[in-house]
Amino acid sequence: MKSRSFPSILLVLLVVLLAGIGQAQPVDTTFFKEHYTKMEIMIPMRDGVRLFTAVYVPKDTITKHPTMMLRTPYSSGPYGIDRFPNRLPNTMTFYARRSYILVTQDVRGRFMSEGDFVDVRPYKPVKKDKIDTDESTDAYDTVEWLVRNVPGNNGKVGIKGTSYPAFYAWMATIDAHPAVKATSPQAPVSEWMGGDDFYHNGAFLVSHAFDFFSNFGWPRPQPAKRFPPRFRHTGPDGYASYLSMGATRNLNDRFLHDSVQTWNDLSKNWMWNDFWRARSVRPHLKNLKPAVLVVGGWYDTENLWGALNSYASANTQNSDNAISLVMGPWPHGWWDLAGLDSLGDIKFGSVTTQYYAEKIEVPFFEHHLNGAPDPSTAEASVFVTGTNEWRHLSVWPPTSRTARSLFLRENGTLAFDPPEQKQQEFDEYISDPAKPVPYTGKTTHWYDGSFMNEDQRFASRRPDVLVYRTEPLAEDVTLAGPIDASLFISTSGTDCDIIVKVIDVFPDTVRGRSSSGIPLGGYQMLVRGDVLRGKFRKSMTNPEPFTPNTVTPTSFRLQDAFHTFKKGHRIMVHVQSTWFPMIDRNPGRFLNIFEARDADYQKTIQRVYRSSTHPSAIRFSVTP
Repeated sequence: MKSRSFPSILLVLLVVLLAGIGQAQPVDTTFFKEHYTKMEIMIPMRDGVRLFTAVYVPKDTITKHPTMMLRTPYSSGPYGIDRFPNRLPNTMTFYARRSYILVTQDVRGRFMSEGDFVDVRPYKPVKKDKIDTDESTDAYDTVEWLVRNVPGNNGKVGIKGTSYPAFYAWMATIDAHPAVKATSPQAPVSEWMGGDDFYHNGAFLVSHAFDFFSNFGWPRPQPAKRFPPRFRHTGPDGYASYLSMGATRNLNDRFLHDSVQTWNDLSKNWMWNDFWRARSVRPHLKNLKPAVLVVGGWYDTENLWGALNSYASANTQNSDNAISLVMGPWPHGWWDLAGLDSLGDIKFGSVTTQYYAEKIEVPFFEHHLNGAPDPSTAEASVFVTGTNEWRHLSVWPPTSRTARSLFLRENGTLAFDPPEQKQQEFDEYISDPAKPVPYTGKTTHWYDGSFMNEDQRFASRRPDVLVYRTEPLAEDVTLAGPIDASLFISTSGTDCDIIVKVIDVFPDTVRGRSSSGIPLGGYQMLVRGDVLRGKFRKSMTNPEPFTPNTVTPTSFRLQDAFHTFKKGHRIMVHVQSTWFPMIDRNPGRFLNIFEARDADYQKTIQRVYRSSTHPSAIRFSVTP
């Protein structure tokens, strides 16, 4: 979910529906007025609640038109029968110029729709009666009304959306209306406590969650056309701002005052339980009828997990359905931007968003909705970072893989050979929650998407970050699929966080400059990083304290990557215990961190062991 702004239809369509599509001329207000008629309808659901829906109908009455729909909690404005979006670049420009019927709808309880809003409203596999509703039935009832009442429609509907709207796209795919022929959940919210948006392996993404819910989460007592005023930080430095706020509980005590229901739910349900289980999309992705195109970005902090894992669940549960995956070199939603050929300091070698739009997304919908030839694209179209090339695979992860391990060794080395010494050797650091390791070297507020391939030299120089690196590689190493951290650690406290980062170190002799003009020699490019809240090392349901100063095995998944470490580069691993303010600070004590007070935060001594009896390693697969 976007935590920077919450747009009207213009920005929703830009950030949620769009993708680069060559050099098509922009679609502006004048174009809309000349080619479209706008309808605003309160569409009744089966229980009588009415949902505000904006429908843009082509004036061309000669042919029948497919429908593209977005259901959103972020507003389907601009409101008013005579008001049109100012500009629709990229893929929506393509769809508009192809005379698609364009539909946006405020979901139940948001903006101008009636009813009560529930965050990630649980799907009901069994309805108690004919008027029992969820987001799946609301989508069904909306499509039923559209195909019966919108003039000139061809009876075929596509549904797409990014982030939160992708959750609604998945809901529309489950028990789909027969007219829904294709859907595209893009960076879908699918399991908040599992790994999407606000939690990674039990650790809380505090800046993302607070920046989002301090605007999005306030109750809406009556229909509204605008968001409430946003929370304003005191300055441009998110690190300093969140550090000054102190304990995580202070965000509610000082600013939210128990008024934001979902923040209260996050605080109360701080471990996996029935509340989160009911909100998981993945178990219900079966018996799907529409074709599905799941889209994600390798640099998406928020919903990389959702794209990969909802694709995997749907693929496993639907042997007869066309479930496809696209993974490109993008942060959250950036596949929607025109002309994107780089991220931060790293260039991709081509306009990846144009390729995605022209070769994948547009042909997908054109085939299923508009009778165009089958594009016959691969099931998995995935971009290899490092070599900057697209590969088209029969499945993700690729079937041709070999398991490898990199072991943490003495003197900050990293090697494919395990350690031989049996004595209890370790490296240690002091983790101080008063001086946490920043997640970025930039002065910024969340969300700076480029941090996920940012130069890590700012962190390598800190005493509370352990650094291990290989010798220069004798040949290319292409990592494909999940990365697992398997570490033996100890802490002087009863809880701690373990952050592991995998980094591509460029040779000092590399020539050339980055997108911002800095020399690339010695660049330490972040490839993948993630966190485990230590109390959840065995179970997300039953957290356990650490026994202080006792060697403890810990394992967790850093999610997938598809990256080539080129010959002459080094593979580097960081181990640390803070990553602020992306991840809230761990007090070093076993407790519900939402209840921790400022005085509860303490320094801890962290040790990482590396011997034949305690062989800490990073495990992954490589492919040719």
